[in-house]
Order: sequence, then C-alpha cells, then structure tokens
Amino acid sequence: MHEMLAKLESAEPLQHMSTQELENLGVEIRDVLCNLLATRTAHFASNLGVVELCLALHSVFDFRKDRLIWDTGHQIYPHKLVTGRYHEFKTIRERGGLMGYPNPAESEYDLFMTGHAGCSVSTALGLKSGDDLTGQASRKSVAVIGDGAFPSGIVFEAMNNAGALNADMIVVLNDNKMSICPRVGAVASYLDRLRTNPFYTGFKSEVVRVLNKLPLFGDPTERLLAQIKEGVKAGMVGGMLFEEFGFRYIGPIDGHDIHLLRKYLEMVKDQKGPTLLHVVTEKGRGYKPAEKDPVYFHTPPAFEDEDGCPKPLGAGDKPAFTNFARDAIMSQMKVNKAVTVMTAAMCQGNKLEPVRDAFADRFFDVGICESHAVAFAGGQAKVGLRPIVAIYSTFLQRSYDQIFQEVALQNLPVTFMIDRAGLTGPDGPTHHGLYDIGYMRVFPNMVMMAPADATEVEPMLEFALSHSGPSSIRYPKTTAQTFERPKQPIELGKSEIIRSGSDGAIIACGAMLQQAIAAAEILKKEDINVTIINARFIKPLDIKMLNQIFEECRFIVTVEEGALMGGFGSAVLEAACANGWDTRILRTLGIPDQFIEHGDRGELLAELGLDPIGIAKTCKTLNEKYSNAEHAGV
Repeated sequence: MHEMLAKLESAEPLQHMSTQELENLGVEIRDVLCNLLATRTAHFASNLGVVELCLALHSVFDFRKDRLIWDTGHQIYPHKLVTGRYHEFKTIRERGGLMGYPNPAESEYDLFMTGHAGCSVSTALGLKSGDDLTGQASRKSVAVIGDGAFPSGIVFEAMNNAGALNADMIVVLNDNKMSICPRVGAVASYLDRLRTNPFYTGFKSEVVRVLNKLPLFGDPTERLLAQIKEGVKAGMVGGMLFEEFGFRYIGPIDGHDIHLLRKYLEMVKDQKGPTLLHVVTEKGRGYKPAEKDPVYFHTPPAFEDEDGCPKPLGAGDKPAFTNFARDAIMSQMKVNKAVTVMTAAMCQGNKLEPVRDAFADRFFDVGICESHAVAFAGGQAKVGLRPIVAIYSTFLQRSYDQIFQEVALQNLPVTFMIDRAGLTGPDGPTHHGLYDIGYMRVFPNMVMMAPADATEVEPMLEFALSHSGPSSIRYPKTTAQTFERPKQPIELGKSEIIRSGSDGAIIACGAMLQQAIAAAEILKKEDINVTIINARFIKPLDIKMLNQIFEECRFIVTVEEGALMGGFGSAVLEAACANGWDTRILRTLGIPDQFIEHGDRGELLAELGLDPIGIAKTCKTLNEKYSNAEHAGV
C-alpha cells in the first residue's frame, strides 16, 4: 500500500504539503509506475519524467477551478494518481478500466481527451478566452507541452493568436530532448542552445542560489530578482523566439527540483499576458534503464525488475504487420534510389530505425508535423522521387487537406503506409485507426490497398511504387498471419478468391481475412459453405468479382476493421446501387457510428461482432432468411 497516495481523494492536499512531503509522494508515484509495468505494457518513461512537475503544478494551482491541459496525454499517469484515482489505477488500459489518456468521464481534473500532440496551447487559450468572456477571469489556464510536440504547426498558430490577444495564460514547455525518439529540427536545436548557453547557465545558477535562500512564496525580492534576470537576458541576447510571439520567456529551470518549480510557478501564476516557462526534465527519471534508453521504455512490454535489470515477461511478440512493412520499405530502397521515406516523429513506432540508419540521406523525420510531411512528399514526388509517407492512421488525419491539395489533386505518386489502421487495443479512442478508408477513398486518383497477411505487404508496396498516382496501404496493429495458397500477383483492382462455396460469400478487407476464414470453418460444420474473398483493393473495387457473387450467392457479408460510414462496405453498397445488384442480400460488418473504448483487440472485435463467432452468426441469419425466401418462392 502506498500510504500517501491511498489517502488522496483529490489533489487539494498537495497545496498544503512541504517540499519534502511532495518528494516522498513522488517516490510512491514512481513505485506505482514500476509496479504497473510488471502487469502490462503502458507509457512509462514519459510519466517518470513529469512526476515533480505534476506535483508542483497541483501544489500551486487548484485545477478543480483552474485549467490544465497535458500535451500529449500519455504523460497523464502521475496526474491521475494524485487526483483520486490511485485505487483504480491498476485497471489502467484494461477494458472497463481507466483510460491511458485524460478522460473527462473519469475526473473533473481532466478537461479534454487528449492523445494527439500540439493542441494544448490552442485549447488552453480557448479556455482562458471563454472564462474571460463568461466572467470567470480569475481562473488560471496552463498548458504543459513537450519539446517533441512543440514544433507542431498548430502550436505556433496558437502562440501567434495568444500574443495578439495578450491572454493571461501559462505554457509550460517540458523539455526532455525527446519525442518518442530524440526530437529533431531547428526548434530542437534552438532549445538546446537555450539549455547550454554559458551565460544562461552561469546566471541561472546564481539566481537559483539566491532564490533558494528566500521564502517559498510571495517575496517581492524574488520577483525583482527574476525580473532582473529576464532583463539582463534580453539585453545580452536581444529578442528571443518566444518573446517575438508576445510571450514572456522564463527559464530554463530544473524540472525535477520541486522547491524551485513551486517558486517559479508562483512567480508566473499572476503574470499578465502569455508566459512560457521552460522546464528541463529527464525522460525515464528515477529508473536507470529508462534513463539510459527512453526510446525503448516509452511504451515497453510488461517486465519484471531484478536488481535494476528489466526482464520482459512471457514470450516475445510474433512479427506484426509493422515489421513486414518496414522490411518491404528497406527492400525497395535498396533497389530504387528514387524511393524516400518520411515519418512524423514515429520512427520507433513504425520500426524504421534500420531504414533510417541504412539510408540516412533518403530518410526524413519531420517531427510531429503530419501536414508538412505530406506536402513535403508532394514536392519530392513532383521532381521525380517516389516518397513513402509512413504515419499511423489516427495521425494521418491531421494532414487531410494536404492529401487532397498537394497529392491527390496533383495526381502525384506518393505512397501512404498507414500503420495502426484498425483497433489499437489499450490505446483507445484517441488512437484507433478507424477513419482512414472514409477520408482517403473520397479523393479521385487515390488507390487503396489492404494486405490480408504478411505475404502481401511487399508486393503491394512494389505495386504502389510503380503506380503513376497516389496510393495507400493500410494495416493494423496486430500479428501478421500467413495463409498458404497459390501466389497471385497484385493487379490494380483485382481481388483474390481464397475458397469457393455455394451458399454465400464473405468479402474480407485486409487482415480481417483471418476472422473470415475462421468464421467459414464454423459455418462449414453447419453445412453452410461460403466463398471467401480477399478484397486486396478498397479502391478501385473488383467490379467483375462483385457482379459474379451478387448473381450467384444467397447472401454477401463484407467485413472490415474500420468505420462503416464511408468504409469498404459502403463502397460495395455504392457499387451495388450503381450496377443494379440486389442490395437486400448484402450486410456490412465493421465499426458502428460510435467511439470505441480501450481494451484488448480480441475483446473489442468480439463485442463488435467482428470475431469469427460474430461473423458466422450474421451469415447464419442471412442464410436462414434467404433459404426460407427461396423455399417460399419469393
């Protein structure tokens, strides 16, 4: 039992704790986090890095009244522990348990369900503006944003607006030199210069020495010293990037010194106009292996610790679609010097480190800037290169306009490798990749594919890189199966018949072929024989195949791991309407019009009727209905 955490029903008691008590609370938090990783995979290093910052924030502000936005939300675990959720914390990322991101349904301390980076400054500014307009100007508004998320374009849009409004808000820049991987780009270099400038470092040390001798709160001398520090900095360096946006810049300061953090937060709490507090932290702080390798320990597999040595629990994971996609990209880059790769701060998530290391001149990590990545790829394609954009489905949504304007409208040969397309399990609704079919297939010129198993990934990529226009390949976060069958080449708009049956047909989109084959085995035991079709192409559809099964089959079921609205089944239904086929025999299975909570992928598929049992049940119902209709002569 963690004595201090167990007593917290809210974060209010933190405002009355001494620095030593807060440090003791921090020890308990880190112990809880380490214990959690003995049971399941979870975000780890990022949460270890914000323990002191979280405690200092809650000790200075009352976020039942004041506003706090965490960007991104995966660093929310300490916040959850001190806001009355300790006793439920063991359920985090389990079906029906706490979400691994902020969730307003769980607590009044969580204002937005945040899982994508870069939006905190905008939402915090909106909250402050709204409070001012509704007579609640006394509420404070704080955005905590990591240095990896900071270069996102929307951050600078928000800062530009905040400076113009002269809004009384605080942006805490949590600088740990990391995104998931080490952060990249000019802003990263700029922050490094701020951290290491000899003048800053020496003067800061002197200010800290003096500040530490002053009372904790409210001393006018402290404020005077801070103002002198900022004035000297401005005189020595001139206009700084943040100050040009209208922000008062303060820092950098040690983000693991609770005493110092509280002093600075008190200092900026009532500051007029927008303020940016630059806080330096260490990702993985407090657990040596995570400090040494924060990339691996961002979301490590469950492990047990033996004398400071983490040992993964259970057998190693079987290769996922992501592994095969990475290998296919590597193969194509070896044989085609025109192929380039870009990702948006997800090199590790997309398992692209070997590609980055082998082809550094043709690999581009643009940071958390998905819109830029797609437009950048369009520019490369225009001059004859064959760019591959490797981005998660849920994050690619952020580049919707660039997919339209800079790629599809120009009919440029950009290939989108859409990872995590489908249910992402414990990451939940912010990360499920359910909408890419709907937002990609509406664009003219776009070709869309979905591999059913490991063997189809590389030939699909090879096809895409030879195609004259834009194309996409979507694949889920799951183990890639291999189905033994005669090899059939990838041809534009051509599906694949896996087995033939006389009663009905199941058309599987992508990796749902595994579920469809298992459903067919269940049906076979009840003397219902179905044709199984691997769609391969979402756009264009295999019209010849569809025409045949609509003529021959008693019923047709489409199965997809994506939103039904605008999805693969919708495309089949549109084709049926256009060609005058009997739409009454068609049923579409997929994700209904609702956000899906977190949980194990298998559990979620079963609940949604997308597991073999659910698919077989739909087929049996249709078979019975139309068998009876045939016997009745209808």
